[in-house]
Amino acid sequence: MYAKSLLFTTALLPVVAMAGHAEEGWPEPVKEYYTGQVLFDRLELTRTDEEENLAVWDMIAWYGGDYHRAVFKSEGENVQDDGEPTDLERAELLYGYLVSPYWSFQAGIGTRGTLSSDASMENYAVVSFMGLAPYWFEMDNSLMVNEEGDVQFVSETEYEWQLTQTSYLQPRIEFTANLTDSDKYERQSGLSNLRVGLRYRHEISREFAPYIGVYWNGALGNTADEMKRMGEDTTETGVVLGARVWF
Repeated sequence: MYAKSLLFTTALLPVVAMAGHAEEGWPEPVKEYYTGQVLFDRLELTRTDEEENLAVWDMIAWYGGDYHRAVFKSEGENVQDDGEPTDLERAELLYGYLVSPYWSFQAGIGTRGTLSSDASMENYAVVSFMGLAPYWFEMDNSLMVNEEGDVQFVSETEYEWQLTQTSYLQPRIEFTANLTDSDKYERQSGLSNLRVGLRYRHEISREFAPYIGVYWNGALGNTADEMKRMGEDTTETGVVLGARVWF
């Protein structure tokens, strides 16, 4: 998750919070400063209980000021040595607006699918709320509507326990809910997927922090029923080794 980075990299919270409270006729407290960042929150190799090796990425890039920003998000994976193309889980271009010191509203367009010459990509519009909930839970909640009118909701939540000045324990949970059936993309309505994980991260520098972790991923509801009918596994566990990198 990257809520803290997106919200707090360019400005101190007191400055942001007070920017709109200058007395009439007074100059703005601080001139707005434009900057940007590229953050790979997850850049990892995964070993599943089915003995598959996956390369996984989850990144965000942004540029702008305290309130208005252009944001790009991308996430995907590739099963190593199977000859299959990369699975792009999302690539989104968004406009972000800081609605409070702790929350950013985002809206834009995205695409996802298999990165091959004969694949049909799914295009969609998306709105998101990203920020910090009480007790410093980092959240990213997205609602997506594709070109067929199919609606999907995805929620990601993380929390960081600081063990030492440079070490963190980070639980993570993500769930997906399909608000409509989709024959074209083979999705069933209802809660469809739950993924939980735990990572231990050690910062060698502020910009580079390797980590190790474990995860469990499971299909739910109608999606799980359909996978069982097709003879597919509905759960997956694995270990991960990766790094959190930003510049």
